[in-house]
Amino acid sequence: MTAPLLVGRSLTIDDVVRVARHRAPVALCDAARARMQESRDYIERLVAEGRVVYGVTTGFGRLASVRIDAGDVRRLQRNLLVSHAIGVGAPLDTDVVRAMLLLRAQSLAIGCSGIRVAVVELLLAFLSLGIHPVIPSQGSVGASGDLAPLAHMALPLIGEGEVEWEGRVRPAREVLDAAGLAPVVLEAKEGLALINGTQAMTAIGALVLHEARELCTVADIAGAMSLEALKGTVTAFDARVTALRPHPGAQAVSANLRTLGADSAVHASHADCEKLQDAYSLRCMPQVHGASRDAITHAITVVERECNAVTDNPLVFAADDAVISAGNFHGQPVALVMDYAKIAIAELANISERRVEHMLDPAVSGLPAFLARQGGVNSGLMISQYTAASLVSENKVLAHPSSVDSIPTSANQEDHVSMGTTSARQCAMILENATWVLAIELLNAAQALDFHAPLTPGPGTGAARDAIRAVVPPLTEDRILTGDLAAVRMLIREGVLRAAAERAVRALQ
Repeated sequence: MTAPLLVGRSLTIDDVVRVARHRAPVALCDAARARMQESRDYIERLVAEGRVVYGVTTGFGRLASVRIDAGDVRRLQRNLLVSHAIGVGAPLDTDVVRAMLLLRAQSLAIGCSGIRVAVVELLLAFLSLGIHPVIPSQGSVGASGDLAPLAHMALPLIGEGEVEWEGRVRPAREVLDAAGLAPVVLEAKEGLALINGTQAMTAIGALVLHEARELCTVADIAGAMSLEALKGTVTAFDARVTALRPHPGAQAVSANLRTLGADSAVHASHADCEKLQDAYSLRCMPQVHGASRDAITHAITVVERECNAVTDNPLVFAADDAVISAGNFHGQPVALVMDYAKIAIAELANISERRVEHMLDPAVSGLPAFLARQGGVNSGLMISQYTAASLVSENKVLAHPSSVDSIPTSANQEDHVSMGTTSARQCAMILENATWVLAIELLNAAQALDFHAPLTPGPGTGAARDAIRAVVPPLTEDRILTGDLAAVRMLIREGVLRAAAERAVRALQ
């Protein structure tokens, strides 16, 4: 049996993916239990002593000056959840919901939130049993964190709201009864601890960046295939070039391109031609793809840090007899890097579309127009570039940084907000669009390489072309291409394309 991932110890983005998408088991580590119990004991002592503490014995936000009687503490915490659960839009995907459950538990397990162990154990039970709260995707401004999404996530803990379980959406209370779980009655500070934080934007961000990291290598494979198809030169990828401008991403891309196209008969066939330079979309792949890689690497560092952060308010320092009201819930760190990642991923699609256009234009490619056999009666892959252009244009709108916007909330108490969850959601849309654009490039590149037969491509690019041909036959006459494109996209999403290339050469970066 697989050992459970221990919540309360440091998590990586890969850990989040294991739990969110592959249902890896989870458990609370013993050290976390001890930390949480210490902070909970301290909160209960404050309540017993009648101290005035924000969110514990007072209202919230602009209502922080309103003192709450001891007899109303439980009602206050329940009301906080139900009043804040007012999100709208399509429900978040199951993998995002699972990532949110994990990351909320992780933040609380650090032991500075004053919440009972039993509440966090119920969050982890939801993960283990596949009980997934229905969480609307829209409604967060990213400070005081993801209030609306987290309120919807927390409602089922008290038997309210809806959950998806065993393929059906059902009332939470009904599912808890069927699963043998008892809802909790929230005590002082617990409702606030559950909904103050950045776990919606961080969950979306972690999953998107995990895929974006893989898409960078797919972009190199597609670009290497297009380079051969267009009889471009590999000399621009000489290691001495990137050594003079040593950005790690550019060096990795150059190495990938050299490996993928090594020993290519197509490249060898025009080694002595008069052409000295290629278009930037070919020649500058290390610089463009590499910059996107470096941006995504930076974003992963920030989001991984956020996965292990305490982001609610107020923060409990039991050993110091202190409760500090501060701003760790503000989503600006995540918002900025998700906007950065939006631009980085959009650029992978932007440059890819240009390579598609080059392959389809006979004046540039030297290949049949639109890669059609018997052109005129056949349109070939003409419209694939239209689709790519549409997606790239849409990405340009989505890539506008959401973090530069702010609308004050809570009667101007929360007068600057991050819009980080919007950034993360838009980044997911851009990633989806970019994946389709790269699938279009791969479809075109495979068709273009077929025209160079009997010359063979490099082992890496040839293996990628063969993986495509295993699911998509050559285009000999016009047919509906939607299914072909979807098949190539699945090769990307399931890692089949990269694995095929790596089997032929070596591990790519």
